[in-house]
Amino acid sequence: MIPQQLAGIISILLGLCLGSFLNVCIYRLPLKKSLIKPPSHCPACGSPVRFYDNIPVISYLILGGRCRRCSQRISLQYPLVEILAACLSFFLFIRYGLSYQYLLFLVFFLALVTVSFIDLEHQIIPDGIVLPGMVLGLGVSHFFPQMSFLDSLLGAVAGAGGLYLVAYMYEVLTGKEGMGFGDLNLLAMIGAWVGWKALPMIVFFSSFTGAIAGSAYLLLARKGLRVRIPFGPFLSLGTMIYVFFGRELMRFYLSLLY
Repeated sequence: MIPQQLAGIISILLGLCLGSFLNVCIYRLPLKKSLIKPPSHCPACGSPVRFYDNIPVISYLILGGRCRRCSQRISLQYPLVEILAACLSFFLFIRYGLSYQYLLFLVFFLALVTVSFIDLEHQIIPDGIVLPGMVLGLGVSHFFPQMSFLDSLLGAVAGAGGLYLVAYMYEVLTGKEGMGFGDLNLLAMIGAWVGWKALPMIVFFSSFTGAIAGSAYLLLARKGLRVRIPFGPFLSLGTMIYVFFGRELMRFYLSLLY
């Protein structure tokens, strides 16, 4: 049996290492490049990144956020993704311990992180992540208590269908496209992982956080900035809020009613 403190440290280190790989996915998938070849290299000068310059977070700090050879600035996204992955891994460990639920939710959350950063930068949600992710969610549904394969299947169908209706009504009322098919596929994947019963709360959390970002956008727009805010990251954030706090928030809400 691994001591609790050591297991927590391992979960953080695992998250950091996986976060480093996520950065590779975030950079290469939209460009349709191999995730394996060539090895990590500077996008500016093409020089290979040595193993001692590829240590998550630490190497970024030692190098001052610049390439060792050409001194080109390295995006702050790299350490942020690594830290985010480490935090998610640790908090999932706190909630589920070293269990299959921890490992499965970690895979799911890291897929959401990858999709979110790609959507933020390129305004696309890659089918190469969400469609296999949906199939995987259906396949592992029996590992989660209080959720059957039927719940997972209905979640995938309701996720895509429900969001399609919302997008269609928005387009009818405003004459503008509300969201793309990538968002529909993403919510279908989310529904496959958490079941149809979770979708209303996830959409609420996503819309709420999206509204806050939209309000911030309005403030920025007064200064002449034009920023398109994708919805994928908010669907991901809403899902994480539900997984970590959904039951507690629902109990609190019901306590206010009764």
